Amino acid sequence: MLSRLTYSSVRQASATAAASAVVSSKAPKYMEKESKYGAHNYKPVPVVIDRAKGVHVWDVDGKQYFDFLSAYSAVNQGHCHPRLLEVLKKQAEKVTLTSRAFHNSSLGEYCEFLAKLMKYDKVLPMNTGVEACETAVKLARRWAYDVKKVPENKAKVVFANDNFWGRSIAAVSASTDPDSFGGFGPFVPGFETIPYNDLNALEKAISDPNTAAFMVEPIQGEAGVVVPDPGYLKGVRDLCTKYNVLWIADEVQTGLCRTGKMLCVDHDKVRPDIITLGKALSGGIYPISATLCDDEVMLCVKPGQHGSTYGGNPMACKIAMEALQILIDENLAENSRKQGDRLMNKLNTLPKDVVTTVRGKGLLSAIVINNDIDAWKVVLALKENGILCKNTHGDIIRFAPPLTITEKQIDESFEIIEKTIKSFA
Repeated sequence: MLSRLTYSSVRQASATAAASAVVSSKAPKYMEKESKYGAHNYKPVPVVIDRAKGVHVWDVDGKQYFDFLSAYSAVNQGHCHPRLLEVLKKQAEKVTLTSRAFHNSSLGEYCEFLAKLMKYDKVLPMNTGVEACETAVKLARRWAYDVKKVPENKAKVVFANDNFWGRSIAAVSASTDPDSFGGFGPFVPGFETIPYNDLNALEKAISDPNTAAFMVEPIQGEAGVVVPDPGYLKGVRDLCTKYNVLWIADEVQTGLCRTGKMLCVDHDKVRPDIITLGKALSGGIYPISATLCDDEVMLCVKPGQHGSTYGGNPMACKIAMEALQILIDENLAENSRKQGDRLMNKLNTLPKDVVTTVRGKGLLSAIVINNDIDAWKVVLALKENGILCKNTHGDIIRFAPPLTITEKQIDESFEIIEKTIKSFA
């Protein structure tokens, strides 16, 4: 239970944060320097994090918070997991980078581990989520020309509206969000978007014989944790098979136990042709991503046609294997399911005049705030009361704590959420 002091601070802080963003005495100098010398391409919550452990972070004044964003699901294993730190230190003293100009003693072991775990023939290692997704698009196009025999430069890739897979030129070319693509044209040709969760629209789009692939998030994360109807992913699999189109599942945010299964598609017992992984593949220690598929697709790409200086480096390989083993050893998929159910049940008790909708799966959830209330002010109030999270698309607040969170910590954090939300009722 929250102490009497905490109850009081929740009420007071909610009112204060709703009026303005209150920062600590030490925070302004850090934020001012960042603003002066750094690009203005983000609008962070006004908190300056100094250290982290498990499900908690601390700001430069020593105030503790629950981390309910997990670096957009990159720290599923919890901040600064001791096993990851040990692997990092050990490998750093041995060899960190060789480039792919040479073989290294860790890459084969890593590719075997990941390929067998995910049940695909091959792994193409990269660094970031957007690189993994762009790799998937390149693989699909190459397969379309070499195997499906699509005419040169005619291959089409289909995406769902409100998708998000990064901010490269290719990624924003696929975007339907004006904030992402506005002012950055001309765009990559051969991309088409259709409504999410609409099998009729999908069939119409991919019946075009020049279609190479359909790329979709099993649950749309940045769009606001949008969960498709039951049977949608099964329908995607069936239609892509029917029209000889590759299905790319973007599991960068939803994968690696975040939704209560190793992969989000596992809930529907379906197998995409290509999957992309990132974020929690390193447990937040290092940028690591990967694209996986079978030989028929992967071997279409030959030496010199795709790659990365850092992709598959020995440091990344060792960290990724340990990060995956932690997910298995600590049964974090099951904990995500169990604690996610507990959190969702509690979120559904919040006053409906403030929270109009609750949705999610596992420990990937979101609440939709009444349009009459500024969700940014709710985020600021939660910050003042001890929970860090971020709104998306204006009125949606996403909750995604590390998967190591305990039942007690779920209850403690929900008390903060409940008191904060009720302060806006």
